[in-house]
Amino acid sequence: MATKEEELTVASENSQGEDDTSLKEAVEKNKRKEKRKRRLLKEAEKADRRGVCYLSRVPPHMDPLKLRQLLAQYGEIQRLYLTPEDPAAQIRRKKSGGFRGQEFSEGWVEFTDKKVAKRVARMLNGEQIGGRKRSSFYYDLWNIKYLSKFKWDDLTEEIAYKNAIREQKLALELSAAKRERDFYLSKVDQSKALSKIEERLKKKQKVDVRPKVIRQFPQKKPVVNETGENKAQLSRDILAGVFGGSS
Repeated sequence: MATKEEELTVASENSQGEDDTSLKEAVEKNKRKEKRKRRLLKEAEKADRRGVCYLSRVPPHMDPLKLRQLLAQYGEIQRLYLTPEDPAAQIRRKKSGGFRGQEFSEGWVEFTDKKVAKRVARMLNGEQIGGRKRSSFYYDLWNIKYLSKFKWDDLTEEIAYKNAIREQKLALELSAAKRERDFYLSKVDQSKALSKIEERLKKKQKVDVRPKVIRQFPQKKPVVNETGENKAQLSRDILAGVFGGSS
């Protein structure tokens, strides 16, 4: 059997081993934090050196891939975003027999170096796009501008805000449409209930509509004496003689 001193020694060694393990874990955790912090600082420095250009108009039939191919020859591109056109405009264009693909209304391009972004905007704005002569935007003009002190995070925040506004507006429209539908259905149910009540009342009353009866009585002809004079005429003559009237 182990003595108390041996048990205390083993317990102290175990506790010391646990302390060393927790200390190593804390050191490793601090190292990871420092590494993450340095990486974030480098990313922030790189982001400060980047520049964003704005395209107020995207030529027809141009997509993000084609735009990147055209602008990549002037400098390294980090990110690129094009705003899809209004769905209603796309439906109208398809109905009229126009281009059935996706069109874009505006766009943003992030260059790795802000100096390159400034130079590209200054050099291309108002110039012919060019490229292959068979392309549909060969004779189109660039509409590009450098956005000073504008970062990509500002764009993502703006897009998120617009999406939130659009979702809120859509929710309000859906709520109004639901209220109109419920009101219409309630009126339909009310009309059906009133019709059933009227039918029940008609069955209970059983109204009989009788035709109007016109009674006819035979008329007697006035009596004529043997001389052919009317009794009524004789009566008037007699009364005139009694009262002294003239006939």
